Amino acid sequence: MMKLVIISGRSGSGKSTALNVLEDVGFYCVDNLPADLLPALVEKTRHNASDEYRHIAVSIDARNATANFDSVPTLIKQLPPDVDSDIIYLDANGSTLIKRFSETRRKHPLSNKQVALRQAIAEESELLEPIATAADLTIDTSHMGVHELRDIVKKRVHSDPGARGMSILFISFGFKKGIPIDADVVYDVRCLPNPYWLPNLRSQTGTDKDVIDFLNDQDEVNEMFEDICQYLDKWLPRFESNSRSYMTIGIGCTGGMHRSVYLSERLKNWYAEHHKNVQVHHRELHNV
Repeated sequence: MMKLVIISGRSGSGKSTALNVLEDVGFYCVDNLPADLLPALVEKTRHNASDEYRHIAVSIDARNATANFDSVPTLIKQLPPDVDSDIIYLDANGSTLIKRFSETRRKHPLSNKQVALRQAIAEESELLEPIATAADLTIDTSHMGVHELRDIVKKRVHSDPGARGMSILFISFGFKKGIPIDADVVYDVRCLPNPYWLPNLRSQTGTDKDVIDFLNDQDEVNEMFEDICQYLDKWLPRFESNSRSYMTIGIGCTGGMHRSVYLSERLKNWYAEHHKNVQVHHRELHNV
């Protein structure tokens, strides 16, 4: 069985970082592959006896501006049955992409004397829409540094056959900073008792013992946990049986520091007992 990972996304979203991570964990990587050469690459490598080609990652993006991106989902569906393929789409909000280009002074592949950076970013989104729509996993890198992105890619897109099955990520966040664009399911826990209003807990987070003890003692918190588990216990197996490889579950409170962090950790610990690849990411804690 060959594992094929297709990395795509808007320029500045971290595609090079993702590809480098996969190369580090043993993937044979090809950057900026013309989309119509994908079947030829697969055919050339899938019968090769070398272990080097058992795991392949390719980047397909807007640098190949003449490509017919509408055809990419069809090309992937037509791959041989012994090729296990995933599309990983990286993205970030427009203001973040503009800031990254300004800081690095890189030229956007679609910008020129007639097309300004903001317009190029918008046009790129339309160009890549067929791939974005077909993606198995979308990663929002708006609030991520390089090290966070490397960690997320390494944990979620790995080559360990013993850990096959749906990859589950619980992500805590604060609603005041926006809902993660890559969340498949979002739970709003702002109705729960808030440790922020207790002076001795305000400066702590949902990973600290005092906050954990406080929230453990709240009936509403335990009810929320049980209700979320009841939903996930019923529907996660159905998503997985429908060939779903990735599930990102957002848990949001007001600031993303206490309730959402606590519940994400608790859910991660609970589901790690039943699933092989369960991760947690605290968006706001990484941006303090």
